[in-house]
Amino acid sequence: MSTHAQAPAALDLSKAAAEKKYPARMPRHGNAGLYRRIVIGLLALAVLAPVGLIVYQSFLTAAFFSPRAQFGLDAYKYVFTDRNFYKALATTAIFSFGMVAIAVPLGGLLAFLITRTDIKGKRLLEILVLVPMFISSIVLAFGYTVSVGPTGFVSLFIRGILGFVPWNIYSLPGMILIAGLSHVPHVYLYVSSAMRNLPSDLEEAARTTGASIWQVSRDVTLPMVLPALIFAAALNILLGFETFGIPLVLGDPNGIMVLTTYIYKLTTLFGTPTYQLMAVVAVVLILITLPLVWMQRKLLRNTRKYAAMGGKGARVATLKLGTSGQVIALSIIGFWLFVSVVLPIGGIAVRAFVDAWGEGVNLWDQLTFSNFDRMLEVPSLVRGIINTVLLSVVGGAAAVGIYLMVGLAGHRNWGLSNTVLDYIVLLPRALPGLVIGLAFFWVFLFVPLLTPLRPTLVSLFIAYVVVGLSYGLRLLQGTLIQVAPELEESARTTGATIGRTWKDVVIPIVRPGLAGAWALIMIIFLREYATGVYLMGAGTEVIGSLMVSLLQTGAMNTIAALSLISIVLTGAGLALALRLGAKIHD
Repeated sequence: MSTHAQAPAALDLSKAAAEKKYPARMPRHGNAGLYRRIVIGLLALAVLAPVGLIVYQSFLTAAFFSPRAQFGLDAYKYVFTDRNFYKALATTAIFSFGMVAIAVPLGGLLAFLITRTDIKGKRLLEILVLVPMFISSIVLAFGYTVSVGPTGFVSLFIRGILGFVPWNIYSLPGMILIAGLSHVPHVYLYVSSAMRNLPSDLEEAARTTGASIWQVSRDVTLPMVLPALIFAAALNILLGFETFGIPLVLGDPNGIMVLTTYIYKLTTLFGTPTYQLMAVVAVVLILITLPLVWMQRKLLRNTRKYAAMGGKGARVATLKLGTSGQVIALSIIGFWLFVSVVLPIGGIAVRAFVDAWGEGVNLWDQLTFSNFDRMLEVPSLVRGIINTVLLSVVGGAAAVGIYLMVGLAGHRNWGLSNTVLDYIVLLPRALPGLVIGLAFFWVFLFVPLLTPLRPTLVSLFIAYVVVGLSYGLRLLQGTLIQVAPELEESARTTGATIGRTWKDVVIPIVRPGLAGAWALIMIIFLREYATGVYLMGAGTEVIGSLMVSLLQTGAMNTIAALSLISIVLTGAGLALALRLGAKIHD
């Protein structure tokens, strides 16, 4: 995703205007190098400190604050001899690759239909296909539970017709199918970006020889976007290893564990926090996902290069589907939207307004607002809603400022420092939000000066900023890159420092794009849930983390009400992002 801002006419700083603004003198570099070193240093501290503490904790025999803690390999010995660990590791691998096997072909197909054909309703479809990406996975998982679970609305309807329910979402195949469908937008995002830049000459030539639209997609378009598909596959494998909400909601009832839920189960394995065991599993996750992050960086660079070569100066035309093709294409997309969006969101919407549901229950007799009334009577739940909005709106705005400072440190910088900055930014992608939240919980306990911040929203804000670092910086870089280099060069040749150039030239031009970036980051903060699981306490509750804790109590009515509020807030954020001109595609 990227936000695009057009430079207003009032900000048209030509060379003459720049010379008038800055008296002519020799160009100077100012403190750009110092600024970059400071930013990289602070960023490295914020990212590497939690990671370092995880590694440190993994080599202790008890929690780092325990007087009994000593250096040793006891934690590694326990984990590496635990059958449940290997079972969780194998399940995670099957889950991730299975998810990719579903998401990549379907995401590629949707990208082809929407970007390369004359399908009806294209502008609306471009927004709708990305909706699942903006909704928290724990919300989606709960939505599937109440719609197609064993006693879900749809399941009961099908049972009434067939006499049985032909699916089981509380199984590994069920988890894989739901995760695969919900991750289709991640594939669509990158593949559609590559397809928009491809020339259409070869596709049209194939059509003139009698090839069907599906043959064209398979034999012509697919080979040209293969790098983007490979990148999307690598990204989804990484996301599969990070997933927590879907395995927790759908896998935990049947004892199916992945590495993230295995870490969560280790929290109180012996009645007390087993931080050393959790740290070992976190280190294993880092070692597994770091190569995937490195591969992601390489593939992304190659994909962009490939797309640029393919689309430079090329004529792009859409392929004609015809009447039957339109019906088939819209049916495919419509069915996916029904399963991936309507079922979970519709299930939550219905469940939030009924007192009970199940076999033999008439839903019309159960309609009520009491779920919301009871929720508003619980102070912690009310605080959770307020804190979620505060972190999203105010915290999202502050995060934009932080990401802008980091983005400027790498702007027009092609040296070694930019490579270092790039890897530091990507490092949090190797960590699930659950692990980052746990790591920052330890940081706030470990560093005395930071301890007072732990029971405040500041702790959550810092963790959220790190979790959203790679995504937020990508948004800002997409906006910064639109500033024509000539504008900056004009100011620099008249003697302006690089800091003055940023202040008077770059930032005013990208300001409209910052508003769109804020709205999109706000959505990311709204949907975040795993990061706050360990940081949550009295006064720092957020909707997502509250749902995780409520799952253990079985308070389905309250979870449904919170889920619906989360969806409404996310929808409002998405509408605001579009209103502010944010482009939700590359």
